[in-house]
Amino acid sequence: MVKSLEDRIFNLLVCLFLGLAALGAILPLMYVVSVSITPISEVLKNGGFILIPKAVTFSAYEQLFTQTGIPRAFAVTAFITIAGTAVNLVLTALMAYPLSRKLMPGRSFFLLMILFTMLFSGGIIPTYLVVKSLGLLDSVWSMILPNAVWSFNVLIMKSFYEGMPEELFESARIDGAKELRILLQIVVPLSVPSMLTIGLFYMVGHWNEFFQAIMYVTDRSLFPLQVIIREILMMTQQPLENAENVLPTETMQMAAVITASLPIIVVYPFIQKHFTKGMLLGSVKG
Repeated sequence: MVKSLEDRIFNLLVCLFLGLAALGAILPLMYVVSVSITPISEVLKNGGFILIPKAVTFSAYEQLFTQTGIPRAFAVTAFITIAGTAVNLVLTALMAYPLSRKLMPGRSFFLLMILFTMLFSGGIIPTYLVVKSLGLLDSVWSMILPNAVWSFNVLIMKSFYEGMPEELFESARIDGAKELRILLQIVVPLSVPSMLTIGLFYMVGHWNEFFQAIMYVTDRSLFPLQVIIREILMMTQQPLENAENVLPTETMQMAAVITASLPIIVVYPFIQKHFTKGMLLGSVKG
């Protein structure tokens, strides 16, 4: 197929745009990585801007993991992410499945209540009082349970369940299966792409947990990774005349950013193949 001149110009412009967008995403990451592994002398010599380091050192990471409480915060964040995502997916599936059944009594009322929570919230102070009355202050569960279910994700999962052939449910009921068994043995296995996609949203939200931590947690040993990294980023610049003995704050800042971002960057490619499929499932009917 011979392409016209207009098509070739259009494809060229698209490639240029995508190339610039890719550079806009890659260059900042290269800068952060390069500064975090570059010796202080090299950083000062280049005015703080380095894309390709000429010398490599991991002193920033060594100090980060030995003197800043990062390992403890990393463990707290990992627990919040794993446990929180599991709780989110279980409750979301248990809530979305009955709402997808059109014969459920009170279905319209519950859907209206879910939509209401997407538009209005109780506010920060009432939420804090609820968390306090439940005895969750200074607990990792205070960073999990207040956001145990996201209304938007419930509606996405509900839409996916509604797109499943009704014959699947009818045949299972004829064989004597109850609703819980249908959910566990038929619905959940068929909804893996959708659950992985929604699970990724939940996982990123928990990994970046910050606001609830500063609201409900005062015990430093329970601070998640983002709170500790904020403290590192807010540190004042240390004297450069002691550069040989003291690691500059900027280098630690970059190392902290990489430490916080790397797990999500590593996990995402394994879920990417399900991401587009999971987002589109249930979006088109008829």
